[in-house]
Amino acid sequence: MKYVVTRKPNGLNYMDEFDRFFGNFWDLPSKGINAARVPSVDVRENDDAYVLEAELPGFGEGDVEVNVEKHILHISSKKEETKEEEKGEYLMKERSVSSFQRSFALPEQVDEEQITGEFKNGVLTLTIPKTPVEKPKKIAIKLAS
Repeated sequence: MKYVVTRKPNGLNYMDEFDRFFGNFWDLPSKGINAARVPSVDVRENDDAYVLEAELPGFGEGDVEVNVEKHILHISSKKEETKEEEKGEYLMKERSVSSFQRSFALPEQVDEEQITGEFKNGVLTLTIPKTPVEKPKKIAIKLAS
């Protein structure tokens, strides 16, 4: 029986590198690389409301739009920046566009008209008040005579 040993540079061959690159490419959002386009969001509940906090570093309150349509809360932004620099006879012009959109289905027991928002230190905080829960009404039963 004859054994053939091949040497792989750094323990990987080119096909392994190719597979690893494209494997990582499809995992970008879960690895946090896409975090600038999809902000992290925390949602907590208390007795009176749901509180949603979205981390939006680099965005200002004028860059973010929040609306509710058919029990769906939408948070979105599109921010365009242009940077122009002149050095001697060279002109450098860079443009960047960053945008995102997140949508959340709202529970039935929220008061959509009373949602409030606050933007502070790159964090958008939305307070989504709950509607008062109606307690069952007790019906008195009289004994028939």
